[in-house]
Order: sequence, then structure tokens, then C-alpha cells
Amino acid sequence: MRRSVKLLPFTAACCLLCAGVAPVSARDLPRIEPVQAGISAERLDLLDKAIARTAAERNIPGGVVLIARKGGVAHLSSFGLADRATQRPMRPDDIFRIYSMTKPVVSVALLTLYEEGKFQLNDPLELYIPEFSNLKVFAGVDEDGNMILEEPKRKPTIHDAFRHTLGIGAGGGPAPVAQLYTDRKIWVNAMTSLSQQMQLLGEVPLLYHPGEQWLYGYGHDVQAYLVEYFSGMPVDEYLEKRIFTPLQMVDTAYGVPAEKRGRVAALHDVPEGPPPFPPVDMRPSTYERFAEHPFGTLGLWSTAMDYARFAQMLLNRGELEGVRILGKKTVELMTANNLPPAIGNLGEAQGTPGTGYGLGVSVQLDVAADGNLSSPGAFGWSGAATTHFIVDPAEEMVAILMTQKAPYDERMLREFQTLAYQAIAE
Repeated sequence: MRRSVKLLPFTAACCLLCAGVAPVSARDLPRIEPVQAGISAERLDLLDKAIARTAAERNIPGGVVLIARKGGVAHLSSFGLADRATQRPMRPDDIFRIYSMTKPVVSVALLTLYEEGKFQLNDPLELYIPEFSNLKVFAGVDEDGNMILEEPKRKPTIHDAFRHTLGIGAGGGPAPVAQLYTDRKIWVNAMTSLSQQMQLLGEVPLLYHPGEQWLYGYGHDVQAYLVEYFSGMPVDEYLEKRIFTPLQMVDTAYGVPAEKRGRVAALHDVPEGPPPFPPVDMRPSTYERFAEHPFGTLGLWSTAMDYARFAQMLLNRGELEGVRILGKKTVELMTANNLPPAIGNLGEAQGTPGTGYGLGVSVQLDVAADGNLSSPGAFGWSGAATTHFIVDPAEEMVAILMTQKAPYDERMLREFQTLAYQAIAE
């Protein structure tokens, strides 16, 4: 049951738009005036007021907004409360559970190993994950209710793992397959390692033939396992060495140290108890387990400024402040629509017509079809606690919203996108 909590009026403590109130621990991107970035200060004020009002109406306690353009942060503001229980106001340097915004980071990590010649995208996964050697495809049930299994038309590849065309779900699908996921506890809340997960996934059938459908599943855990396989390092250590330290993302990790706990935004409105299916337990205590058991699907904590540094690196085609994480052509491939022609876009799969999918990020293909302000080629992703990032190469813009509201509020994220784009003046 969802808890009902009365918000304070947003004209008082719950509407503290406080850009720059607290020092930001992460290394800041350069700050520039909105006019230098071609952004209207008046429209930024409209953004702040509208997002605070939207948050109040949708019962979201507070959050942080960051808008960067032309290489500098033109706007960083916080609104509302970080914690209803203590009434602590949100601060710009607060730390958030970013859930599926972990995924693009893991994809970048695997792409750094791609650039080292460790693999090709069309390599069958069974070359590196022997447990996938005998995968079958679910093809229905017979008259006795037994599963009918087929040989895959082709072997699933690393490319499939990147773009969610692998055939592996996350616990859903037809009842016989879903029951196998439940019986074997194939969910990140219970598994202890990526190697254990690969073994379990190798024992259940694929939900469709590789490359024929888009299904949001455990593909990023497969990617994280491959990071460990090719690097010889645990995925959390590899991310720290190859991404977080070079980019000076000092507040991004699979756990939060004791000295930073006072900056953690509370997760609000989590359903009472774990849902029966799909088994995504969003209770705060569950998220803590990923510090010891890192996965590629979720688990990272971050700040708006830290994630902006990651996003700006992608906007700069792989480089930030003289540090190169990926090559230009790799970023171009990552942020192109990688879906096979038979799939095309995510309209049918996710209800987002005009949107494609790259290597770990969604990609804007048709602005009018999507029905929101954007640019062709813009890319990004969201997290289950209502976090979101947008990178728009055409507008030289990064936009980030961090909140901590479960379950995920897609409408608020779309409204944030509209508000961020309407602030562009030139």
C-alpha cells in the first residue's frame, strides 16, 4: 500500500530553490551565466517554479536540477525536501540512488574494453560465457502444459546484450518462464554475484529469438560480467579506475561512505514490502546490498554534478578536461540507433514512438513522433527512483533531474524534459 504523506506548502520550507547553498563535493564543471549559454534566466525561473509545483502535485518531496550548455553549468538548483521525516531541505550536492542510470556507465566501461580489441560486437556470448552455450528459445506449451523449446535462429551476441535484443528478461514474460525466474530466484535482490547470475540465466530459455524483439532485461548484467571477464577486475573496481577517478566523479560508487551519509536523499513512497512480480524490491535497505554485490542493472549512487561530468564527457565525444574515456567514433556508435530494422524503434516495445536505442542509451529519432521538445540525436536514460539525464549534441546541452520517488514517475520526467528545453533562448 502506498503511504499518504502530507507535504508542506511549497511556498515555505518545501520550496527552497537553493542553487549554490552548499559546496559541491564533486569537481564542478565550469559555471557560466545563462546568457552565455544561450539560456533565458526568466525561463529558468519558470523551470524551477514549474518543476517544484509538479513535484508537489505528484507528491515528490524534492530534487536537484542541473542544466549545462556550451560547456558550462548555467543552472544548478535544489527544491523541496531531501527527507520528509527530518524536514531537511534538499541541497545541490545531495547523493541519490540512480538505479538504471547505472546502465550507461557500465556500457561505457565495456566499450573501453571494446576499444582495446578485446571483442567484436557480433561475437557470440558463448565464447566468453560458456553457460550460454546451450540456450533455447521458449516457443509455447504443449497440450500437457510442458514448455516447447526451439534452437535459436542465431546465437545471442554482445551486440544483443548492449541493445536489449538478447531474449533475456528480468523475471517477466510467459508464465512458465516467469515461474523459472521465481523458483530459481533470478533477480538482483537475491543473487550474490554476476557469475552466479550467468549460470542461472544459462539454465532458463530465452523469451524470443535474439535480435527479433526489444525487451528491457538483464543485458547490462551480462555487460558487467563481460567487463570483469575482459579486465580481470571486479566491475566496481574497474568503474572506479577507468571512469570515476579520471572524470573526478568523487561521489559516484556502489556505496556511500559514513562521512557522506548526511548528504543522502531519502527514498520516499516505496511500496510496503517487495512486490511479488516482477521482483524489484525498492526498499532502501535492499539498495544497500549492491555495495557488496555490484551489478550492471542498478546499484550506483551519484550526484547531479558527478553525473553531469559523465554526461558532458559523452557530449564531448568521449573527452572531458583533457581526459579521454572513449574515442569519438565509439561514442558515435554508442549513441546511434542500433536496433535491427525489424524492430526499428521502441514504439511498440516501450510505448515511445520516435525513440531508438543505442549501446546503453535511448536515442531520439523523431521529435514529433515522440511528442516532446527535443532534437534528433539526443540521448539519455532514466532511473527507477525518478532520475533522468539528457544529452543533446545539437543544442550542446546536458540536462539532469535527480529525485528519490518510487515507483518511477515517467510523467514528471517528460515534464522536466519540456521545461529544460523551453529555457533555450538561442
